[in-house]
Amino acid sequence: MSHRNLSVKIKIPKLLENKLKNKKIKKIYLNFEKSLDINENFIVAVSGGPDSLALAFLAKIYSQKKNLIPKFFIVDHKLRKESSKEAKLVQKVLRKYSIKAEVLTWKGKKPLKKIQSFARKIRFKLLYEKCNRLKIKNILLGHHSEDLIENFFLRMIRGSGLKGLVSLNKKVEINGKNLLRPLLDLKKEDLIFISRYCFDFFIKDPSNQNQKFKRIQIRKLITELKNDGLDENKILMTIKNLKLSNNLVESYVKNNLRKNTFFSIKKHKLFINKIFFDQPHEVIFRSLSESIKLIGRRYHHSRGKKLDKIIKDVKAIESFKRTLGGCIIEKVNQTVILSKES
Repeated sequence: MSHRNLSVKIKIPKLLENKLKNKKIKKIYLNFEKSLDINENFIVAVSGGPDSLALAFLAKIYSQKKNLIPKFFIVDHKLRKESSKEAKLVQKVLRKYSIKAEVLTWKGKKPLKKIQSFARKIRFKLLYEKCNRLKIKNILLGHHSEDLIENFFLRMIRGSGLKGLVSLNKKVEINGKNLLRPLLDLKKEDLIFISRYCFDFFIKDPSNQNQKFKRIQIRKLITELKNDGLDENKILMTIKNLKLSNNLVESYVKNNLRKNTFFSIKKHKLFINKIFFDQPHEVIFRSLSESIKLIGRRYHHSRGKKLDKIIKDVKAIESFKRTLGGCIIEKVNQTVILSKES
């Protein structure tokens, strides 16, 4: 943070300050401020939907109160013919409120399938590139409590384990960047209220009505369950309890990695001892997954079935050599050695 940030008080624009006087918005903002709680510059991902516009408003207020310098980015994937026009419109609306946003346009080949997955991948690619250029490590995302429930159901029907079921967290570090979700305690209806009250505007994405996407099917299912008396608070409590259990497992994983692995900087190899594989299966699975991701320098973890096969082979075969996740995995006597695949 620059000396200017520490010594000069940035004044909140009058238009934003007037909106903050609303009692409901003030209460939401105080929740947001407590949830975010950082003193470093950050990037805000804006799509134009009510969630991200509310995030833009709250983040702008936060940055002014904390004397931080935020950067706002609108990603135009060009997956719909209206996307560029909508991006410019969102940019124009934000400008009225002293929120300067830059449009990041994807110019690569467009996919014919797995479109939503592709869009997420490209969004993070462009945002990460900006983070590296600006030397900023914090990215604010607009996920809220309904997203938390959607993710839970989506992972459940995919057969995810404990870690997958609670994969949306307020803070997660991926490849040296902090993905921050300060709206996770807020309901979508509150974010829609902010967008309407503050901007009198938000973009309605037609893909949110497209039943061919699994996430939209889950959203429809949850709506039907709500109509039948589903108690969202009880689901959120279940997710919270699962997170506590997941945190306990993670502590065992960290302990396993700390005590039973050795990384040689000179050889750039990770040496894993026999005790590493004497833990409960979930601890071994996660520990090995993290190790392979580290040495292989991959963004995603390796697939579960392939990891299970490696773990089984370690326990059953005296020596072997395999490749997985950009790694060479070799068992020599009682030691497993991980090295980067060339």
